[in-house]
Amino acid sequence: MKTVNLNAFPRTQTRRGEVKKLRAAGRVPAVIYGKQLASPQNLEVDSKELTNLIKHSVSENLLLDLTVKDDARPKRLALVQEIQHHALNGQVLHIDFHEVAENEKVTILVSVESVGEPVGVKTDGGILEHVLHRVKVRALPKDLPEVLTVDVSHLKIGQAIHIGDLQPPAGVEVLGDKHISVLAVAAPITEEQEAAAAAEAAAAAPGEVEMTKEKKEDGAEGAASGKAGDKAPAAKDAKAAAPAEKKK
Repeated sequence: MKTVNLNAFPRTQTRRGEVKKLRAAGRVPAVIYGKQLASPQNLEVDSKELTNLIKHSVSENLLLDLTVKDDARPKRLALVQEIQHHALNGQVLHIDFHEVAENEKVTILVSVESVGEPVGVKTDGGILEHVLHRVKVRALPKDLPEVLTVDVSHLKIGQAIHIGDLQPPAGVEVLGDKHISVLAVAAPITEEQEAAAAAEAAAAAPGEVEMTKEKKEDGAEGAASGKAGDKAPAAKDAKAAAPAEKKK
């Protein structure tokens, strides 16, 4: 993985209100951690510089030559561990850095991208299913891939590519159960299967409605009989009470 440059600055603002003002000023709060640090260190980066960096990268898996201004250790080699985005506008809200050493193997999640059109899709109308979108890989920082590309053009219906079939670059180890499917070509759904599924759904729907109706009717009758039962004893008691008062 190629390193890219990014400037960072020590950060003292940690409260919610202070962090909000920081973002309004065009800065993104960040934190860096790793074996080289006694404890995590709060940083901040320029929002425009970071956004531009992400925009021109293949993925958010970035290896950084991080320069921390006015710091006792200004030069750091760091991986982008996590980027938090705003759910609506995509704005970067926070970023985590993981400081690493050049000779230290690290584990990250890498996206898997398919290349080509499967023969099972092209000629037989199958459906390409992307079962696993990311896999864990382990390597030295310089050997880490940004993405793993997989040629799926040879896949027929019923065939799949598993974790054990992936061929990573030299020096990279793919982790995980080798039998788990990553990409697969499934048979198309036939008209008969669609019709059967629709008929099954239609057959189940009236029964569900009828049961609900019966429950409501039972509840209504129970409520009505309960009220009548309450009123009857009340009237009887009233008649019984009247003569007693008359005798007095």
